[in-house]
Amino acid sequence: MIKFFSLETEQIVGLLLMVLLHVVLFYSAWSYQRMPQSTKDVILFVRLTEPLPKPEIVPPEPHKPPPRKVKLQKKPPVERPQPLPMLVAENPVVSPVDVVAEVPPPVPVALEPAPEPAPVVVSPPAPQVAQPVMMGSELSLACPNRTPPNYPTASRRMGEHGRVVLRVELDETGKITAVRVKESAGYKRLDEAGIQAVKGWVCNAASRDGMPVKAIALQPFDFVLD
Repeated sequence: MIKFFSLETEQIVGLLLMVLLHVVLFYSAWSYQRMPQSTKDVILFVRLTEPLPKPEIVPPEPHKPPPRKVKLQKKPPVERPQPLPMLVAENPVVSPVDVVAEVPPPVPVALEPAPEPAPVVVSPPAPQVAQPVMMGSELSLACPNRTPPNYPTASRRMGEHGRVVLRVELDETGKITAVRVKESAGYKRLDEAGIQAVKGWVCNAASRDGMPVKAIALQPFDFVLD
């Protein structure tokens, strides 16, 4: 007894596990012997078949009424109308005393003469306006009385210089009618000095085919500081 209680705790737990394992094995063997065992084997056969086709539904025929009996009746004969007797016109009997009047000839109708067409009045063509002639040389060559432009004092003091080109229009008598700047010198005072100088010139008229005409000419001025 002293030896039993002196055993270590691990040895006691091991002994208890061994006893429990033997009890479980004994109970399993005893239960297996008591279960009834089948002496016959059952074999099941499974046969796979296709699904049956669905029956076609035939709609019922509509109810038809019984055919009616038709009695054939004979039509009475149609009487054709008798043709009427034809009347033939008899030729009139002309006695030798009867006189047939002659038809007078047609009277000629005098036709009125057709009216004469009104005379067409042709208006004379409008006189053509002579176009101005472009002079090939400078305007100064056609102006015997001319003076050069004055160099503005303010332009000299401020160092303004450059070249101005003027477009000048003349009438049939050689009188200057318009002056405008075609190319500016870059300074308004220089352009105005050139315009004022040209307006005082007296020029000869330009001619074409021996007749005086309007003309257009160009006149350049160079403003150069000394």
